Amino acid sequence: MKNSTQNSRDIKASLEELYEAFINPAALESWLAPGEMTGKVHNFDPKVGGSYQMSLYYPQSEKESHGKTTEKEDRFIVRFVELIPNKKIVQAINFDSNDPAFSGEMTMEVTLEAIENGTRVTFLFTNIPSGIRPEDNEAGTISTLEKLAQYVNKDPL
Repeated sequence: MKNSTQNSRDIKASLEELYEAFINPAALESWLAPGEMTGKVHNFDPKVGGSYQMSLYYPQSEKESHGKTTEKEDRFIVRFVELIPNKKIVQAINFDSNDPAFSGEMTMEVTLEAIENGTRVTFLFTNIPSGIRPEDNEAGTISTLEKLAQYVNKDPL
């Protein structure tokens, strides 16, 4: 698949705990931002056809400007395409950016699969905008999965 990435992580947490972490705005603010970035959810309507808007902020210590929306901010709007409780979440993501390299609708599909002693969480991104290198998206997803494991207060398998 062109402009796509897929990453998985096994986490010692229930399907229910992990699903809740995706549909709770305070939880998303805690774990969704990769690395040292921080997050802020601006509004949240967790239903099929509903949406949320979120900003990810780069740390002030970073000297280079990376932001898609402003120098230190990536703002995006997410529309819930599919919600199957404790199993699957599909989101259509649009970045708030004047740069055409970040235009277009990216899809993030999250699957939750029960495994022995926990849950396998898999992120599949498709239609990644040309301004985002797949390897950067993959590295960010790995960091996000680590933060998700920490958020649910369990050790990774």
